Amino acid sequence: MKTDINNLTIRPETHRDYKDIVSLVLRSFGEGTDYSDGTDIVALIEEIRDSEYYIPALSFVAELDGKIVGHFLFSRFPLSETPGGSHGGANDTDIVMLAPVSVHADYLRHGIGSEMIRLGIEKVKEAGFNGIIVEGNYLFYNTVGFRTSSEYGIFPVSGYPMTEPRCQMCMETHDGSLKGKCGYVVYDMYYNA
Repeated sequence: MKTDINNLTIRPETHRDYKDIVSLVLRSFGEGTDYSDGTDIVALIEEIRDSEYYIPALSFVAELDGKIVGHFLFSRFPLSETPGGSHGGANDTDIVMLAPVSVHADYLRHGIGSEMIRLGIEKVKEAGFNGIIVEGNYLFYNTVGFRTSSEYGIFPVSGYPMTEPRCQMCMETHDGSLKGKCGYVVYDMYYNA
């Protein structure tokens, strides 16, 4: 099946999309990964939506021919001053986290994920944030402009990046926007992260 990503529409999610997003995430992770059946990812999305870090205008669905084929969101993410935690609240950050990212299992490896992220990055820039952090496959995220976060003085403290540090990445939204930022990526504000 050839997918014409020129017909892809990215828009903010609405409450009416939630049921479709849950189905999409469960299939995306259940069929597309070997580390999650998607239930923990659905729980993380709900935690983010219920948190002070949620940004409704930066939580998106991707539609193709009227069908939701992708979901991704950006939320405020305060860096921790120490590896053990101790970060401020949502108002203390001009950095966002990209997570989670889901593409419908029938549309994996058709360019939808890359296109979603490219368009989302533009929205983050328009919203005035200085940086984006993401944890994931560096072979994919490097293609859309992310670099290893330690290059910016931002370090992982747990999870997969500890064994493969290139999996913790970030991006400046404009030249020098992360200069002087440093800290640790600590997910202690979320149970399901």
